[in-house]
Amino acid sequence: MRRVRPPVVAGTFYESFPTLLKKQIEECFLHKLGVGRLPSEPQFTADTTQLLISPHAGYMYSGPVASHGFYRLSQRGLVNTVIIIGPNHYGLGSAVAVSDEDAWRTPFGEVELDSEVIEDLVNFTEFLEKDSIAHSHEHSLEVQLPFLQYIYPTHKFSIVPIVMRLQTPEVAEDLANGIYRIIEKYGQKRFAVIASSDFTHYEPYENALRKDLKAINLIKELKVEEFYNYIIEMNVTICGVGPIMALMVLASKLNKRKVTLLKYATSGDITGDKSAVVGYASIIFE
Repeated sequence: MRRVRPPVVAGTFYESFPTLLKKQIEECFLHKLGVGRLPSEPQFTADTTQLLISPHAGYMYSGPVASHGFYRLSQRGLVNTVIIIGPNHYGLGSAVAVSDEDAWRTPFGEVELDSEVIEDLVNFTEFLEKDSIAHSHEHSLEVQLPFLQYIYPTHKFSIVPIVMRLQTPEVAEDLANGIYRIIEKYGQKRFAVIASSDFTHYEPYENALRKDLKAINLIKELKVEEFYNYIIEMNVTICGVGPIMALMVLASKLNKRKVTLLKYATSGDITGDKSAVVGYASIIFE
C-alpha cells in the first residue's frame, strides 16, 4: 500500500491552496527583503552538487530570505534528487531519521522519495535509521518543498528527507560521509543538499545579529569544531546545528569552499518589533 505523508503546516506556515501558495511564494521573491524578481525554470541540468542553508519559519517571516537561496538554485540548473536535512524540533523517533514513506504531499502535489538512495544511505551511515514517526509533526523539511516545486514546476525530482535529534560533530560527519558516498555512487544523478535551519531565537536584535554573524563567519570558513564549540559555549540558539555541520563537512569533501551569505534578516525586519527576534540566513556553497 502506497504511503504518502500529508502536509502538517499547510495553512499555518504557508498557504494551503495552490493558487494562494503560488502567490505567496512569488510575494516572497518580490518582497523588499527578497530577490526582487521571479526565477525562471532552468532548461539545463546542474553540473555539480548544489549545497544550500535555508530557513524554515513561516513564509511571512523567513520566506523573503529563503527566496535568495532558491533563486540561486534555479540559476544553477535542474537536479534529480534533493537531500533535505533539518532538526527534529519535537524529539520524536530515531536520533537521526530518514522518512520511509513513498511520497510527501504539499498543496502543489506529491513529491516522490528516492527509495534507492535512502536504502544505500542507511547502509553507508552508522546513525541514520528509517523512521516516519520522527517526521510526523516536523516542519523544517516540509516548508522547503513548495519552494522547490515552484522553481521546478515541470521537472520531476525526488527527495531524501532527514531529521536530526542528535546534533553532534560525530553524527554530522557520519551523515556527510554517507552523502558523499551516495554522490560518488550515483554519478549520473545531480543532487542538491539543503540544510534547513533558523538562526538565533528570541533575543534582542543586536544580540541576535552579533551572534549570528560570528556563526556565519565560522560557517564560511568551514570550521566545524570551532562552529560547534561556539554554539555550545555562547548558547547560540541555532536549531539546525547538526544539518549545518553536515553541509560544512560535505562542502570540504566536495571542495566547495566559496561560501556566500546570500541574505540575512530577522523577524524584526519583517514585523518592526526588534525586542525578541529570530534570525534567518540563506547561504550557498560553491
